[in-house]
Amino acid sequence: MPQGRHRILVPGNMNKHVLDRLPQHFELVPVSSDPALITPEIASGIGGIAVQGKLAPAFFDILPDLEIIANFGVGYDGVDVERAASRNVVVTNTPDVLTDEVADTTIALLLNTLRRLPAAEQWLRAGRWVSDGAFPLSPLTLRGRTVGLYGLGRIGLAIAKRLESFGVAIAYHTRTPREGLAYKHYPTLLSMAQAVDTIVVIVPGTDSTYRTVNAEVLQALGANGILVNMGRGTTVDEAALVDALQRGVIAGAGLDVFEAEPHVPDGLLALPNVSLLPHVGSASQATRNAMGDLVVDNLVAWFETGAALTPVPETPFKRQAG
Repeated sequence: MPQGRHRILVPGNMNKHVLDRLPQHFELVPVSSDPALITPEIASGIGGIAVQGKLAPAFFDILPDLEIIANFGVGYDGVDVERAASRNVVVTNTPDVLTDEVADTTIALLLNTLRRLPAAEQWLRAGRWVSDGAFPLSPLTLRGRTVGLYGLGRIGLAIAKRLESFGVAIAYHTRTPREGLAYKHYPTLLSMAQAVDTIVVIVPGTDSTYRTVNAEVLQALGANGILVNMGRGTTVDEAALVDALQRGVIAGAGLDVFEAEPHVPDGLLALPNVSLLPHVGSASQATRNAMGDLVVDNLVAWFETGAALTPVPETPFKRQAG
């Protein structure tokens, strides 16, 4: 190994493309995700972390030379970004490269939920088309719907553009309205839920969004309502959602994310009016490779040029010389 190569810690699981590329530029240090198992010898000289998922806050205490945390994913709620900022540690994420894939998956999940397409396929595979005849007509359709987007960042805008092609009305809720858009803005999630019959959740998992899709919002969405969650499972009160689906408070739900992944509540698994995916919004090989490239390129740029490519807003730092 050439002298002077920076040491990059990889705690726990990581995308294979990242693991393949990192040794071309750095000394790769794969370890357990448990910081209690990190010895002083391992911690010595660690300048960066490449992480997929949650990073235990204790890593900040045992890595005195830490400069950068490269997060695999556009969401970075698994990293204590406030603590990183207090240490002048830059945190990066992987925006843009997964936008289209997640937007495509969102539309597919919405259609699956409305038209019950996975159930129709299982009907065919089980031989019921032959034995029982045609699959029952889907009671719901995308025709004539009003879709409210909870969140309108890069991915939310890409979803909205796709929805325009379907001829549906589009609204959105964000803290402040965005200029230059024809979509109707609602200042609160509840007011939007009262005005639409479909909500697509695409906000990050933060304290301010925690369980904001609650029983009151679901009640406002109504008996013809559909909820699709592509953001974070913590945004939805899952117990309230199960209850609303069981009692017909809303008509159905499509979920790609859950609060305690990979565990999915039994109440959701038992319901026929839900479409469930195992967090695959960006899960194509091409998109995950692009995300992996951005993780590595952020680390390379930081140590070679002193500036990360995609730092998160909370850590807009430059590298100090020396």
